Amino acid sequence: MADNEHDPAGSTQMFRAFVEETPAPQAPGSVNTYGGNNGNRTGKIAVIAVVALAVLGAVIWLAVK
Repeated sequence: MADNEHDPAGSTQMFRAFVEETPAPQAPGSVNTYGGNNGNRTGKIAVIAVVALAVLGAVIWLAVK
């Protein structure tokens, strides 16, 4: 095989090694989160939704009044 050709078997072997890799053991009692600080983001979205509903309610109340 020439040096300038890509060997797909090498890539396949590297991919299989990656897939079969076992994750590092986790300490007991620790929590594994992938999103980082999602609780803070969820709280901000909830506050924005409540404020938007309050403004919409005030606009409707003023329009009916």
